[in-house]
Amino acid sequence: MDFNDPLFQRIFFEVHSGLPREGPGDEESLRRALSLVSGLPPSPRILDIGCGPGRQTLDLAGITAGLVVGLDNHFPFVRELAGKIAAGRLSGRLLAVRGDMNQLCIRPQSLDLIWCEGAAYLMGFVKALGSWKFFLKPEGWLALTEAVWLKPDPPEPVRNLWEEYPDLKDIKSNLALISECGYKVAGHFTLPESAWWDHYYTPLEKRLAELRKIYASKAEAQDILAYHQNEIDIYRQYSAYYGYEFFVCQL
Repeated sequence: MDFNDPLFQRIFFEVHSGLPREGPGDEESLRRALSLVSGLPPSPRILDIGCGPGRQTLDLAGITAGLVVGLDNHFPFVRELAGKIAAGRLSGRLLAVRGDMNQLCIRPQSLDLIWCEGAAYLMGFVKALGSWKFFLKPEGWLALTEAVWLKPDPPEPVRNLWEEYPDLKDIKSNLALISECGYKVAGHFTLPESAWWDHYYTPLEKRLAELRKIYASKAEAQDILAYHQNEIDIYRQYSAYYGYEFFVCQL
């Protein structure tokens, strides 16, 4: 599958537009991760990197009473979050920004907490850990989810699914990388399977069914939709082998 093909990119964003989330996650897991963070000021400065449509961004603002910026490089996601902020009259302490996680336009040592659910892989886990630490205040916090192997020797369909991300590691290896990058791990846990299904794969599967009808006569589009369905089907069958780990760490 050519991810740079214009047709793939167009269908990809049709598939993902309007979903509750752009990856596994839920409010319960967010609250659990936040419970591992201590010593935040009354109104912490928080950056949510790769925020997508911003469901967790809004949760962060509501739970922490912080000043939260949701950052994403896909303008429709930023626009969608901005609409939610306006509708909730939250513009006083929430901001949706289009930006590149590789080149953050933020003052060094200015953030109390960086949050990133499922997007650090776009930079690479180690690069993200190393780059983002310079924007945290002394003893600042980083909370992020990363895909991990949960069992060794995954079956061939699983290996094929993750061949685009050769840096995929097990939990122990990622903990070592976090330590090498200068962080202390306050805690970590694996996202439950419900965090994959409730607000991500279930609505995504519904969207795929709708688009199959729209593109019934378009073979190339059908191949792209099948690629997305295959991802869901593999998780349905082999979820014991891989998942997302929530790592909460402090400088």
